[in-house]
Amino acid sequence: MSPRIDRWLRDNPLLDGAGNLTPLQGLSGQSSKLVNEQGTFVLRPAPCSPIPFVDRQREARLLRKLHPSGLTSRPVIAEARRLVLPWQEGEALSPHGFQQRREEVIALLLRLHQQPLTGYRLRLLPLLQRYWQLCEERNLRWQRALRQLARRGEPRPLRLAPLHMDVHAGNLIADAHGLHLIDWEYAADGDVALELAALCAADPEHAARWLDAYAQAARLSPVALARQAARWQPWLRLLMASWYQLRAEQGDDPQLRQLARLSWQHF
Repeated sequence: MSPRIDRWLRDNPLLDGAGNLTPLQGLSGQSSKLVNEQGTFVLRPAPCSPIPFVDRQREARLLRKLHPSGLTSRPVIAEARRLVLPWQEGEALSPHGFQQRREEVIALLLRLHQQPLTGYRLRLLPLLQRYWQLCEERNLRWQRALRQLARRGEPRPLRLAPLHMDVHAGNLIADAHGLHLIDWEYAADGDVALELAALCAADPEHAARWLDAYAQAARLSPVALARQAARWQPWLRLLMASWYQLRAEQGDDPQLRQLARLSWQHF
């Protein structure tokens, strides 16, 4: 157990006592699972180094706003430097399960996209500019792409709604009651086509199927949705490359450095 997590546990009576703390898999490396006499929890500390848009207090407020819909759990502890959530029982989907349960995933997304706006609007240009400011290693491809997007401006939303912004197999938990989305740290209000573009980036092989299924369920023009998602793709490619670059610098992780190098090859 790290000294930082150890201090955190000592400061919270709810989490007092011996327990089993297990780091959770994921590139961000921010969360742990705690099992003790009080129950089972997810511990989400504030990042040691800044990650643009990641704010545990904002995340907690958004979770509370969405909680009445049944889509999210209510935080147990919510402070600037820590967030504690109930553990979601079940199993994460495999990539194959992600495909097999496409209709359920789409239904879950529609449910989210039909909720009232949270008040936290996602603006990609300021976010990308913040990544540029925080990173030490920059390249001309990055600078050129950022300038091009700034001149172009963000696409006008096709349909504005609350977004999860990290929908992939590992963030979908299946239990006896259906599917549940976890890891809401990047959630905000934005274009539904941006959500679909991000989902397609996580599963490019089946992008057309995801777009067609969502368009049919949401009563949108498949052509219009595909065109709008394509407009967002350059923004997402740059956002992913910027995220990999910053996280690689912050943690000196060889895997993240490799992902950053591969990402820049697209520019």
